[in-house]
Amino acid sequence: MFAIVTIAGQQFKVEEGQEIFVHRLEAEVDSNVNFDAVHLLSGDSGVTVGTPNVKGASVGATVLDHVKGDKVVVFKKKRRKGYKVKNGHRQQFTKLKIDSIAG
Repeated sequence: MFAIVTIAGQQFKVEEGQEIFVHRLEAEVDSNVNFDAVHLLSGDSGVTVGTPNVKGASVGATVLDHVKGDKVVVFKKKRRKGYKVKNGHRQQFTKLKIDSIAG
């Protein structure tokens, strides 16, 4: 069984027991979170597509950790002008474990 769900503004295809990284959520570590924006459910009874969401469907997950992603280097340069700027960025993520898909 899998579902397509919107978490923190992005859509993910999730299955039970899967661990995913999403943009940072305001939730404590080891807490349970529930997502109601389920767009598609697929299981033994077939495929259910929502318009835009499947009514009564939800995905439950546990927050495992808050981590930072790899560094992305942002380098700007204008040739022959002596202009160079180098910056870096590390995105903050939340690691989730999908516990249940109810529909």
